[in-house]
Amino acid sequence: MEKDYKTYDLSYTQNRELSWLQFDLRVLEEAENEAVPLLERLRFASIFTTNLDEFFMVRVGSLFDVSIMTPEDKDNKSGLTPAEQLSKIYEAVPPLLHRREKAYERIMKQLDKQGITEVPFSKLKGKEAEFVQEYFDKTIRPLLSPQIIDRSHPFPHLKNKALYGAVLLRTGEKTFLGIVGVPEVLPPLLYLPTDKGIRFLRMEEIILGNLNRIFKIYIPEESAVICVTRNADISFDADEMDEDGPDYREHMSKLLRARDRLAPVWLEVEGNAHELGKMLAKKLGLKKYQVYYSKCPAVLSWAYRIGEDRKDLLYPPFTPQKPVYLAENVPMKTQIRQRDVLLFYPYHSMQPFLDLLKEAARDRSVVSISITLYRLARNSQVAKYLVEAAENGKNVTVLVELRARFDEKNNIEWAKVLEEAGCRVVYGQDGFKCHSKICLITYQEKNSISYITQVGTGNYNEKTAGLYTDFCLMSADEELGRNAAAFFANMLIGNLNESYSRLLIAPYDMKRGLLRLIDNEIAKGENGRIIIKTNSVTERDLIDKLKEASCAGVQIDLIVRGICCILPGVPGKTEHIHVTSIVGRFLEHSRVYCFGNGDLRQIYISSADIMTRNQQRRVEIACPILSREHRDWFSFYLEFILMDNTKARELTSLGTYVKKEEKGKDSVNVQQYFIDHPVQFARSEIHKKSTFQKIVEMFGKIS
Repeated sequence: MEKDYKTYDLSYTQNRELSWLQFDLRVLEEAENEAVPLLERLRFASIFTTNLDEFFMVRVGSLFDVSIMTPEDKDNKSGLTPAEQLSKIYEAVPPLLHRREKAYERIMKQLDKQGITEVPFSKLKGKEAEFVQEYFDKTIRPLLSPQIIDRSHPFPHLKNKALYGAVLLRTGEKTFLGIVGVPEVLPPLLYLPTDKGIRFLRMEEIILGNLNRIFKIYIPEESAVICVTRNADISFDADEMDEDGPDYREHMSKLLRARDRLAPVWLEVEGNAHELGKMLAKKLGLKKYQVYYSKCPAVLSWAYRIGEDRKDLLYPPFTPQKPVYLAENVPMKTQIRQRDVLLFYPYHSMQPFLDLLKEAARDRSVVSISITLYRLARNSQVAKYLVEAAENGKNVTVLVELRARFDEKNNIEWAKVLEEAGCRVVYGQDGFKCHSKICLITYQEKNSISYITQVGTGNYNEKTAGLYTDFCLMSADEELGRNAAAFFANMLIGNLNESYSRLLIAPYDMKRGLLRLIDNEIAKGENGRIIIKTNSVTERDLIDKLKEASCAGVQIDLIVRGICCILPGVPGKTEHIHVTSIVGRFLEHSRVYCFGNGDLRQIYISSADIMTRNQQRRVEIACPILSREHRDWFSFYLEFILMDNTKARELTSLGTYVKKEEKGKDSVNVQQYFIDHPVQFARSEIHKKSTFQKIVEMFGKIS
């Protein structure tokens, strides 16, 4: 807010929205990177597009709301009002979309040379033209609902991110707007019969090519495929709920139905149909700067459907492995009681954790299972074992967060399934999303209670566990188990204001704990050391504390995949802070906090980023790494990430990213290294070698 903004030093911070656009640019750079396999480059273009869509739906939509409700508020990292932020966003996006268009054009030309060809409708000839026309007449045409816009036919509601064919139509002296939606039941692509390679058309191109037949009594003058992006930042205001009305799950379902009708924030027009774009913008209430014309498709999700058998154009196949240090045919309970077990996704399989759940569901000594769920896979094994446990008479408590953005519907459906199976299902508290990832299994054996606690940095989602880098810690530590039991007990009575001996919990004491840990390093001066791996850095108090640590001489490395509002290298303020970002084959999702060096260092894994929302408006957990073996490995891992010179970029004091210089002759790609060298946790290798020795040995293996 304005009164807060005036008290902050803005010389070493930057706006979060503009920082996020820099992140998406790094995703786009992977689409431009000739060293990346060709079909993977197309997929990166698709990821860039999906990211930008969500950015407009959530961040831009939210800024429009704030610009109306509190227009004078100023961002405490840049001093910009909501309107000023929107202006800078709309100025920054077109150059990115222009680069996407050029990247898409190059990719499709190179794919054509590899026998994968997108065929323009206008280039169809002979049997191919007959095939497409027959498909249109028999399959597409019966599903279409074309409409003209006039006094008798009002402008229709255009769904968020749906594709439409739009056309300017003339009859005599009159001009009409015609619109026809691309049916969602149709596949995105039509493959042409061919003996060699792949030839395809996009469904919207076929409909666009037939607009003269669809609107046959008019003369088409200008046409294009269009796509509207709407504000998707729905309000979860609990005050709108009637205490005597439907339950929270039903309330969420109602809100989801309302999301599709929120205000438009962006219009994409494929092609150069500027008159059409102007007319549509007027109908949608959009300004000129909210309309973008491009030759690149507005939707690229079909990129994952083509060429799946062309292994030469994709990353080499990779399957997550079960850690070799875990014994076969020995229950996970037994192995975890012997020592803490750490899984490193996606290099390790999620199967050991699934095995633990499956065993618990069938183990007579298990009395209860408690777990928090934020994003589940659509075909979730985790949910399956929770259902089995409940059906076997276990006391299963599941805290489901229904407000996990864009996963709300999936979570609502799973909540119903779990509840019907006999699980006790509760939801995140009003005003505080439950984003923590914790599972507690309670055993009663010979009249004594014992625990196994699992804490993770990522979701209980089998799909993302194969795509995101995350950590999963399973421990039989009794104090950690008691902390977890107290956490779940407090969540069930709505108590968020509690401290724990092992765990740091937001919103109550995680931020205070992190500030205290940074203060400890400040006290060491030049001997202090901080390494933090996170997705985003936006929380102002923690940013200022890191700046204070830098001024005290503490060496600070931040490994930040996405938004980073602190600017490194600002003389006299952040000159001891370095920021590294890695965008590669896997999404860097884990959060690791490391304070200090040597035996006294403290390391936490966490569900929380250094963001205001994580520290103040979510329930988050940070869990200490207790095992010396694992602390040594994390120290090595974090230092090794900082040596990546292939996928890593460094943030400059100007807010831009530059490629890390290759120091020496060796290229270091951290993700590829762990694909090629499965992670081992062997005491003989960990305890007897320093971080420096292990990195030296690693370079020998790489070269």
